[in-house]
Amino acid sequence: MASMEIKRFPDPVLRRKGEDVKSIGKSEKKVLSDMAETMYLKGGVGLAAIQVGIHKNMVVIDIGDGIMKMVNPVILKREGSEVQEEGCLSVPEKCINIKRSKKVVVDYLNEDGQAVRLSAEGLLARVVQHEIDHLFGKLIVDYLSPLKKICNSLTTRRL
Repeated sequence: MASMEIKRFPDPVLRRKGEDVKSIGKSEKKVLSDMAETMYLKGGVGLAAIQVGIHKNMVVIDIGDGIMKMVNPVILKREGSEVQEEGCLSVPEKCINIKRSKKVVVDYLNEDGQAVRLSAEGLLARVVQHEIDHLFGKLIVDYLSPLKKICNSLTTRRL
């Protein structure tokens, strides 16, 4: 396994949409394993393939209950909402309050190509939504209000 380079905002690679994985073979399994290693090394709880420059719909997540490797994840149902602070490996040193669904139901394929339906709530639901956002080119900074975006760009620009 090898650590992968995590792309950082404003890298345009992060804005591309992922493509569905047609089949899961050795190369896809290696990418998922390398993504997991990278996530652990960087202290994250989730990582999308987009964040390492691979435009495939693959995500790894571990909130402390063991690794989940998701291929082609799709949110089927959302319930409730709550606001919590989130960080992102691609937007280091920034935490943003984001309103997300409390509960989600997600379909995906595991690394063996088996269909899985996951009902998630709490932190797991939040991380799943965050990582799936990456597959659509969406970042935590997109949740900022227009005024906060302006202030944020002023504080991050070098004068």
